[in-house]
Amino acid sequence: MARVSQQHLDARRRQILDGAALCFARNGFHATSMQDVLKEVDLSAGAVYRYFSGKEELIGAIVAEVLGSVREAFEEAARQSPPPPPDELVASVLGSTLAARESLVVDGRPAFPRLVVQVWTETLRNEELALLLEEGYGSVRAAWGRIVERYQEAGMMRADVEPDHVARTMIAAVLGFITQQSLFGPAPVEVLRDGLRALTGMRGGDTPTG
Repeated sequence: MARVSQQHLDARRRQILDGAALCFARNGFHATSMQDVLKEVDLSAGAVYRYFSGKEELIGAIVAEVLGSVREAFEEAARQSPPPPPDELVASVLGSTLAARESLVVDGRPAFPRLVVQVWTETLRNEELALLLEEGYGSVRAAWGRIVERYQEAGMMRADVEPDHVARTMIAAVLGFITQQSLFGPAPVEVLRDGLRALTGMRGGDTPTG
């Protein structure tokens, strides 16, 4: 029997995750069955269960993937001295996160914002998912805290503000922006970028001042 390439395995896993994400965003976790997922991805039960044991594992994999990519992006920024200004950094990371999932569409709208809201709702019922989200949120928050420390070291931000307070505020701004998209429709990340730029009064090194 010919061995299946890793590329094929990765592509099949991606197909299943994207199909499940669409189903969850469209109908919510509890209204979605594994049969719905099988129909969405047009695969047999055996093909899907080779990768995931059920809905719970699918949900966890989707959440872990998103949080992992966001954490890595902010950790990379934290290693720079100084990191990009908050408005540019947030726009870059959020823009990449949305772009990676732009093919996922429900009723003509991007599915990712709706999926985020579904995840939050599910954490109220699902203790394991809540713990996964808490761990991921904590790692992103810690990375943001290190970014703020770099800003303070470079004299870009007041030194008398607790880094974790800024980290929580930046994450809240992003989550709020995603919620707005879920409720009121898509908006370009430049909206959030420009709002943060105006509020913080911070500029990149080559940004004209007037």
